[in-house]
Amino acid sequence: MANRLIAEQYLALACDYDGTLAHDGVVEETVVAALSRWRGTGRRLLLVTGRELRDLRHAFPHLDLFDYVVLENGATLYNPATGDEKPLAAPPSSEFVDELRARGVGPISVGRVIVATWSPHETTVLATIRDLGLELQVIFNKGAVMVLPSGVNKATGLAAALAALGISTENVVAVGDAENDHALLAAVKLGVAVANAVPSLKEHAALVTVGDHGRGVIELIDRLIAENG
Repeated sequence: MANRLIAEQYLALACDYDGTLAHDGVVEETVVAALSRWRGTGRRLLLVTGRELRDLRHAFPHLDLFDYVVLENGATLYNPATGDEKPLAAPPSSEFVDELRARGVGPISVGRVIVATWSPHETTVLATIRDLGLELQVIFNKGAVMVLPSGVNKATGLAAALAALGISTENVVAVGDAENDHALLAAVKLGVAVANAVPSLKEHAALVTVGDHGRGVIELIDRLIAENG
């Protein structure tokens, strides 16, 4: 991140969780402090993750730092201030989930919308979608295999959160690390990849941090505050 950031008044920061804020599922206190510094400037903060709410609550007790949390890779929207979780797409069919299990796919996690498993089950998942004639898509997140309704991704979930806040994507920075963050970074004014991101994301990001995981997020937040007021 050698070049000066574009002279914009960024109003919101959208962060991925695993591999970005968190390292092996854990967010260091220095990262939490940086998120608090960002909120202390009066700007908005959003979390955009593939995780389900029950799992995320167990892993990270600081969800109240965020104005909105986009869950299930864009499929649900959670408001920490009110405790409301809103599905943004239709729930999965029990027929689909039962057929996956019958074909030996496991473990399987079923959220409000998402159905998730792990590699190497993607071939069976795709075959099941085809055989049942479903309009579903498969999204990869390193070793995770996520099934969602067609057209649902982190960008669509972020759009719902930004609409609720009245903020344009032109005033948003997003940071991520994995394949499922491509749509997120492409949807905003400034897309940033942390140093440990997959090569394809770093290739398409506007900026790549020197630091990995949460250290990269700290670096980004401190630079945004210093250069944009």
